[in-house]
Amino acid sequence: MTQITTVATSPIAGQKPGTSGLRKKTPVFMGRHYLENFVQSIFDVVGAKGKTFVLGGDGRYFNDRAAQVILRMAAANGAARVIVGQGAILSTPAASHLIRLNKTDGGIIMSASHNPGGPTEDFGVKFNMPNGGPAPEGATEAMYKRTTEITEYRMLEAHDVDLSRVGRHDLGGMVVDVVDPVSDYAALMETLFDFPAIRAMFAGGFRMRMDSMCAVTGPYATEILENRLGAPKGTVVNGTPLPDFGGMHPDPNPTWAKALMDEMFGPGAPDFGAASDGDGDRNMVVGRGIYVSPSDSLAVLAANAHLAPGYKAGLKGVARSMPTSAAADRVAEALGIGRYETPTGWKFFGNLLDAGRATICGEESFGTGSDHVREKDGLWAVLLWLNILAVRKQSVAEILGEHWAKYGRNYYSRHDFEAIETAKADAMMAALRGSLAGLPGQVIEGMTVSGADDFAYIDPVDGSVSTKQGVRVLFSDGSRIVYRLSGTGTEGATLRVYLERYAAGPSGLDLDAQVALAPVIRAAHDLAGIAAHTGRTAPDVVT
Repeated sequence: MTQITTVATSPIAGQKPGTSGLRKKTPVFMGRHYLENFVQSIFDVVGAKGKTFVLGGDGRYFNDRAAQVILRMAAANGAARVIVGQGAILSTPAASHLIRLNKTDGGIIMSASHNPGGPTEDFGVKFNMPNGGPAPEGATEAMYKRTTEITEYRMLEAHDVDLSRVGRHDLGGMVVDVVDPVSDYAALMETLFDFPAIRAMFAGGFRMRMDSMCAVTGPYATEILENRLGAPKGTVVNGTPLPDFGGMHPDPNPTWAKALMDEMFGPGAPDFGAASDGDGDRNMVVGRGIYVSPSDSLAVLAANAHLAPGYKAGLKGVARSMPTSAAADRVAEALGIGRYETPTGWKFFGNLLDAGRATICGEESFGTGSDHVREKDGLWAVLLWLNILAVRKQSVAEILGEHWAKYGRNYYSRHDFEAIETAKADAMMAALRGSLAGLPGQVIEGMTVSGADDFAYIDPVDGSVSTKQGVRVLFSDGSRIVYRLSGTGTEGATLRVYLERYAAGPSGLDLDAQVALAPVIRAAHDLAGIAAHTGRTAPDVVT
């Protein structure tokens, strides 16, 4: 016998979602009423009665327990059905696909994305809308407001649902369908890419290393790359999702995926390397002896997408986040298609994709995707690269070299200064904003400032306005500095400094990025007074 209990509660401070959901340390989420308050606030805002939702997560610590709580709360709030990944596992792009495929009323994804997992590390919860994309700011603001006034939440008193086996279960009259987390997603990938061509490439001796970083893409990569495309067993490493990601930081960049970088730059390196993050929405791509920046990856994918069956008709447009380099803009201009610059956060791409204005989108933070789902999709990007390599029959280095010769090269890097005292970071940004009006015309490191602003975005689809999205300093030679405080960490503030310098070619296209960017880096430190405000003289992470 099951019964619904109404539990008295009171607001808990700080339950404000960031750019992609609410993220906190796991012990915070495990605290009394914490998860329940936020989940009830979600249901209070979007409504649950008679609705169908998708539920899954990246398998990090507390994922399994949180899933049972969310299921019992969904039932108590009158939901008709929840589709949940086996073992409460779903990559974020796979969850987006299931929402769209089953035409559900949205979904709850349990993840802190690329942040570490474990008993003392990070956890997160976010709501995705019926289009499969992250909740827009209006919805997350309403959820946050609800957390500040909540007085009770509803809970079904029931035994745990057996999520270990695929099948249908009843939970207090609500249907719980446990599904294979991989099969529907893998089937979608087969419709987009030339699997026979990629299979033939592997059969011809092409070698690859895919580092799934003990995170959620392991089962997806193993099924698609090894089982369906015939890559040799062992192509996927760190392929078993672990609650603490094996002690790894599941962020696919040269710093945290160092083992992959060492292999790709070492003797006997494979032809192609890739890594994905905690929840499967990010990717890093590396060729033998050459690293591909996410900004360049987006541009190359846009220029070559027509080689894949799913994009043979061409692209409607290309969208990038404002901090991402302008390399993709040059491709869009050459193709004569729309190009869009949005604030950081995948939700801003959703309107462009839904309106048919853009086909491929990307962020410098290792996120790339297309209109097949409404999230960035790490494995999708890897498969599109494989499709291009199979058709062009060239190496990654050759493809990049030809791309830069045609479009010029946007040298690019991001420097992260992590866990800065929030007050100091805010003071630095306030001083920087106060200096913007006087910057145009100044010459710094031999470069003339042509403009400086705090980026604001007017959505071309619905007219919504987003302000204070990052401070930009633009130079007349095409160089650029962007400063942002990140909303994806869980403690202190992370200052992200984005650095860009354009080389038109034909000379100067093969420099080390940090060397090419040296004057821009010095200018960035001087303009913001980074050392004076924060005490930091060097970044924690360089990507």
